[in-house]
Amino acid sequence: MDIYELKCFGIDKLGGNPALVIVDGPPDAQARQAFAQDAKLSACVFVDPGSAGAAWTLDYFYPHMRSPLCLHATLAAGKILLAGGNGPLAVRTALRGQALQLTRSGNQVFAALAPQTAPEVVPGPGEAGLGGLARRLLAPPGQGHGPALASAPALASVGSPKLLAEVADSATLQALAPDLAAIHDWGKAQGVSGVYAWCRRPDGAFEGRNFNHLDPALEDSATGVAAGALTLHLGHGIRLYQGANRGQPCLLQTALAAGQVLVGGNAMPVPGAP
Repeated sequence: MDIYELKCFGIDKLGGNPALVIVDGPPDAQARQAFAQDAKLSACVFVDPGSAGAAWTLDYFYPHMRSPLCLHATLAAGKILLAGGNGPLAVRTALRGQALQLTRSGNQVFAALAPQTAPEVVPGPGEAGLGGLARRLLAPPGQGHGPALASAPALASVGSPKLLAEVADSATLQALAPDLAAIHDWGKAQGVSGVYAWCRRPDGAFEGRNFNHLDPALEDSATGVAAGALTLHLGHGIRLYQGANRGQPCLLQTALAAGQVLVGGNAMPVPGAP
């Protein structure tokens, strides 16, 4: 079993969201889940060779669950699989068979994904459309609604649907302390992977935070699927900052090309890691 530790989407060589890439690891899901739980990193991806010339398969595990897609772990796997060249390299996800195409340029790895259909969500009684729903979900526990939104929210997906909610500015974004249990329960019932709050920066870039985990300590430093969803919603490539509040400032870069969404950034081996 070969194990590689990398940090992905980091602004500098030492930063980013950590992931383990495991080649020739345990074959069954239960053992993989136990491995990920013991690793205590944000994600593990098990890389399996395809049979009869088929694409490599990527199987993602968080400490608490198996996941259909994790883009920062995908970048980590791409850095290892593309060690001898720049690609493109076709891979597939284990749970849903989603096709991805990986390319590399120096320390940066990009994953190309096809847009996915997001589920239809019906706001509850008394909620004024998706806006009222998003404000309720972003409200602190015990409060009726969160901050005013800067634009109409939207649902979008490149493999893990997100409810996208724009707030006024970075200060508003970083002050958010929503009811994570309410978001988790709503997302589980609706088939939506949480709420991604975002704002526009004066420099033309964007900034975001992902609310999906029950434990605030597990908030993402970088959420590649949200960057892809936001790119679809806006209709153009973006530079998206995330993770400064977690002590892991990240930069996610995206583009739209030939009907695909490209999501990428730095993927750097952790010094001294096995």
